[in-house]
Amino acid sequence: MTSAYWAVDNSLTMIGRSLRISMRNLDALLLAVMLPIILMLMFVYVFGGAIETGTQYVNYVVPGIIILCAGFGSSTTAVSVAYDMENGIVDRFRSLPILGSAVLTGHVVASVARNLVAMVLVMGVGLLLGWRPTATPVEWVAAIGVLVLFMVAFSYLAASIGLLVRTVDAASGATFAVTFLPYISSAFVPVDTMPGWLRPVAEHQPITPVIETVRGLLMGTPIGDSAWLAIAWFGGITLASFLAAVALFKRRTA
Repeated sequence: MTSAYWAVDNSLTMIGRSLRISMRNLDALLLAVMLPIILMLMFVYVFGGAIETGTQYVNYVVPGIIILCAGFGSSTTAVSVAYDMENGIVDRFRSLPILGSAVLTGHVVASVARNLVAMVLVMGVGLLLGWRPTATPVEWVAAIGVLVLFMVAFSYLAASIGLLVRTVDAASGATFAVTFLPYISSAFVPVDTMPGWLRPVAEHQPITPVIETVRGLLMGTPIGDSAWLAIAWFGGITLASFLAAVALFKRRTA
């Protein structure tokens, strides 16, 4: 058996395990879907009439809700990783001929799969509320590609957090700051309506370029250099988080 085949086989096994765990954890899956939907209903029907965006508010806010959904779903990876480290299952894996990075790959791929399912459901509710995307098939593919990059980056970042902390509760709390970022971005209101001291934070944090790129691809709004910034931000986060997660995993299992 070649090393490449062994690595792929290990990764597929761990992906299958993580997906089965996700299917059994219905509470977390429902929360990952229901929270963004509730927020979307609240923003569209409660705040939407008071927010001026130059278009129907539902068309403005749904891309932001999609990003929020993906970020929240990815952050749960920290809890899953921390649980594995805490309950002793990783010690069992160490006694088997399993590639260590395959455990992390399983968590990340399962996270992306969960997020894609949640994203489709959120989009479906958005369509029922009156969201009308104008994207071509190519633009849809590009938008999904940007979203997947975002999910992978945040999943590896969350995995690093799950390995860095020592308990499941700490992992859940540590991801709060990450999931809060979409609120200080262009997800719900245009950046130029924010106070002068807050505007630079919203403009130059990593979430805003992703939202502007996805919104531009789906709704035909100007993208500018947001796409390149999004790729640079989350390509860098993915690489740094992957290396950190692998290093932390080796350290925790040494």
